Parts: sequence; C-alpha cells; structure tokens
Amino acid sequence: MHADDLRYRNDKEQSDALLTERDVIKVNEAIEKREADGPTGLRRQLLSTSVRLSRKMAPDIHKLSDECVERLSMDIPLELYVFNSPQFNAMCFKPEEGKLYVMFSSSLLEGFTPKELQFVMGHEFGHHIYSHHDIPIGYLVKGKQRPDPRLALRLFAWSRNAEISADRAGAYCAQDLQSVASGLFKLASGLTGSVVNFDLDDFLLQVDDMQSFDEEPGQGAPQGDWFSTHPFSPLRVKALRLFFNSELMSKDAKAMNIDDLDIGVQRLMSLMEPSYLDAKTEAAIAMRHLLFAGSIVIAHASGEVSEKEIKSFEQFFEKGDFSDKLNVKRIEQELPQRIQRAVERSTVTQRMQVVRDLCVIAMAEGDVDANEREVLNNIADGLQVSRTFICQTLEQDCEPD
Repeated sequence: MHADDLRYRNDKEQSDALLTERDVIKVNEAIEKREADGPTGLRRQLLSTSVRLSRKMAPDIHKLSDECVERLSMDIPLELYVFNSPQFNAMCFKPEEGKLYVMFSSSLLEGFTPKELQFVMGHEFGHHIYSHHDIPIGYLVKGKQRPDPRLALRLFAWSRNAEISADRAGAYCAQDLQSVASGLFKLASGLTGSVVNFDLDDFLLQVDDMQSFDEEPGQGAPQGDWFSTHPFSPLRVKALRLFFNSELMSKDAKAMNIDDLDIGVQRLMSLMEPSYLDAKTEAAIAMRHLLFAGSIVIAHASGEVSEKEIKSFEQFFEKGDFSDKLNVKRIEQELPQRIQRAVERSTVTQRMQVVRDLCVIAMAEGDVDANEREVLNNIADGLQVSRTFICQTLEQDCEPD
C-alpha cells in the first residue's frame, strides 16, 4: 500500500484549499525568497545544540527508522538527533539541502519501547511525506500580521486533521495498536508505565465522557478547542482504533471501508469543532440549508408527512420549524442550488455527514421507499458522495450526531 492511501481526506482537502489562500501564498513566497539566499543554518544549529545519532552510536534506532523509510517509500537522506529534555517530544523539520532532519528528546528515547518509538518516528516522517510543512502555520499564526479569525480557525482545524494523517503513517510503521496507544498515553501523561498500568479501554472512556458532555444543552466544544493544533490524545487513539479496524490495515472481509472510516474520524474530530448544526462558518451554513431542504423534499417524497418524520426532523432543527405552510415545490426547485453551494464550501467528508443525517430522516418510519431513495440518490450524486455510502448507512442503526 502506498503511503498516500493512508492520508486522511479532510487533511488533503483542507491543505489544498489553504495553499490557494492569499495570506498563505504570501508567507510561502517570503520564505522561498529567504531560502534562495542560502541555508537557514538549521543543520549548524542542530549540530551545536544536540547530538547526532550515527548508525554506530544508535544502530537499533536506525533499524527502526529504516523500517519506517521502507514502509512509507521515502527517498530522502535522514539525519537523526537527540536533545536533552525531560519532556517527551519529537519534531521533524522542513528539508534543507536535500536532507530531512528529525529530533527526539532524550526522555522519549529512554522511556519509549521500540514499537512506541517507531510510531513516533513514522508520525514525524508522515509530516514530511504529506508536505505539511508547505503550510507554515507558525509563521501565519504568530507572525507580525495575524490572519483573520476565519482563516485562523481553518488553519487550526487543518493542523488537527494533519495530525490524524501523521498518526496513520506512524501506526502503519509500528503495525501495533497497543504500542501506538500506549505511546500516545505516555505523550499525554508524561508517565512511563512504571507507576500507572496503561489500559486502552479505560483511556478511551475519556472520549465517551467528552461526548456525553457534548450531548447536554449548552455544552459542546469550548472555543479553546478550536484553536488547538493537536487533537486530544484519547481522540487520536480512538481514531487510530478505527484505522486499525478499516480496510487500510485489516484483511478481515468485514473491515470498515474508507468512507465509513472518515465519517467515524470526522465525528470524533467534531468534538473539538463547532457542529455544522450550530457553527457560523460558510460551510456549516450551506450544509444546514441543504439538510433543511433535503429533509423537506424527502419527507414529502411519498405524499403525506407522518408524525414520526416530523419528530425526526425536529431532532436536527427547532420545534415548529416543520410547517404545512412551507412551499415544498419552491424548496424542491432550490435543492440543486443548495447542493452546489455545499459542494463549493464543504469537504467530501462533511457532505457525507449531511447525507448520513438525511438518511436518518428517510428512515423515520422504518423502511425507505423508492421515492425517498431516489431523492437520496440524487442528492448524493450532486454532492459527489457514493451511493454505496447510502446503502451502508441505511443498513446501520443511525442516530443523529
């Protein structure tokens, strides 16, 4: 499998969009101009402030690195360094003079098992192979001219999704969920395991508790979460468990397909983002408008609207929003325009969420008849979402997000 196949789609889509932003282009042009004058002195700084890990000094570490390089099909010379720090940390720098430089803290090298360390290595390599350095978020967010709030939110949301891609690269290198999870536990807690016995299921209960908070009125992702560059460690582990259970890592015939994997990850990541049902972004507004129109058209597809359909509709909207005075014909005529706006403003994974929620509306009475299915298929086609995803969703016991 090629490493590109592992990349989280939201990361790729958001990255491509951000690279066309004027502010991002401007900063990259400034960086390129500075680099054209010569090396920044990164290697000189690394050599003077840290210790280069030669193959003779650290053969076991290089063996782990070589395995990652082979699995990820990397083709660039590496230099590995260790620096003195009690903090578990690692970092990968944008290549200079044709070399990739990766640093590890001394405590991480001493406190992590080989498989845990291999996950961290693969994660750092993932940032390189997915060109995450092409979006200089540090310069953009901390520079003299700060980005407008909307761009800042997009940058932080992309950064969190980029971490998901890098985690997948690391997990693909390590090939062991338990080691990957325990490594993330150590990064989150600072513990090495001698005091606390790591338990994967107990660690993931933190995500369940976060979700229970978000189901309560007035709760949800605090604004501080929206400005975090990394997902919370329990979210990352839960996303990786989905990854290991997907067709990307499992040979089981019943393994989760990539569409379902991305929807599952998106639901987890939404714990750190405003829901599209509440958010005020252009994408969220377009998705809500589409959900409203699509729900109305589906509910009327087979004639009279039932109480169950109204109740299902009101799970997503306010009581009283569904009215027999609505101009259904006009809404039906406007549906293609709303679909197009959603395509222009949202990612494929976000549009899949809308399709999934429309399936919930369609299943309000249990069975989905031919007329309702036709509406769902037409909306999915317009949103560039596979009809297969509708089939899979209708076969599941769906609840609204």
